[in-house]
Amino acid sequence: MATAYEVTLEKIIQAFDLKVLALPKPPDEIFIRSSDVNRPGLQLAGFFEVFDERRTQVLGESEIVFMNRYTEEEAKIRYLEFFKANPPAVILAKGLEAPQSMVDAAKQTGIPLLTTTENTSTFISSLILFLNTELAPRLTRHGVLMEVYGEGMLIMGDSGVGKSETAVELIKRGHRLVADDAVELRKITAQRISGTSPDNIRHFLELRGIGIINARRIFGMGAIKSSVDVDLIVNLELWDDNKVYDRMGMEDHYTDILGVQVPSITIPVKPGRNIAVILEVAAMNYREKKLGYNAAYELLQRLGMMDIDTNWDTF
Repeated sequence: MATAYEVTLEKIIQAFDLKVLALPKPPDEIFIRSSDVNRPGLQLAGFFEVFDERRTQVLGESEIVFMNRYTEEEAKIRYLEFFKANPPAVILAKGLEAPQSMVDAAKQTGIPLLTTTENTSTFISSLILFLNTELAPRLTRHGVLMEVYGEGMLIMGDSGVGKSETAVELIKRGHRLVADDAVELRKITAQRISGTSPDNIRHFLELRGIGIINARRIFGMGAIKSSVDVDLIVNLELWDDNKVYDRMGMEDHYTDILGVQVPSITIPVKPGRNIAVILEVAAMNYREKKLGYNAAYELLQRLGMMDIDTNWDTF
């Protein structure tokens, strides 16, 4: 059974600088559990047959102008009926002034009522993105998450293989650390995995023989980043003489994370190999592949081993 996540109304208020008009209890005790948002035009007109009470409700100018068509007494009845449907929170956008009948209905029913100065459509888009992130399915993986040449790279491997040491070398070469040791991965959309670090260990790195270091304090703000989409997974493993490693890059490999297939490669580690430089090349090569170029295919074409009209996607 999938885990259900929630976000407090207090976090939403802080994120969007919302003004409170009515609040039945402290906002850290009010939880939002749906990433969907609704504009309740039909509900204000009296249609509740398919109303989802878990959704945050956002009212804009259209809803307010519509309600102004009713007498004050009729508006009170409709607002009260709407708030009795028990939405988790109601937000009035565009800096509009809330009618007193709306504020009274919110207070009578114990439903949070807030306002924002943002444009209605802009606010809804931002709120949905925020809720998708906060309520996304997630898991934690042991590894290091870096941004290398703009590509999110999740470095994985057994303990002691050199993940953190490689991260330090990448930082010194101008790339950015997102997370070390524990990487929190969230499925933001059907094809997008975002990674970040748990708050309590953010910016910290463990280096055997030295101990714990704070990458932000040692290398500066330019050495860290709060989150990044995972574009490529790199599996580091100790070199095995009995194993045949990919030398051409003709086959694409993927790792399943929360149902999303993320491209992955395996890099063997042994003394003398500069893993940080290899990962830089891996990031640049992955970007070229995204843009439609594959060096292995071009080499085979030059050698006459592949027809120029071959469909590379199905090779």
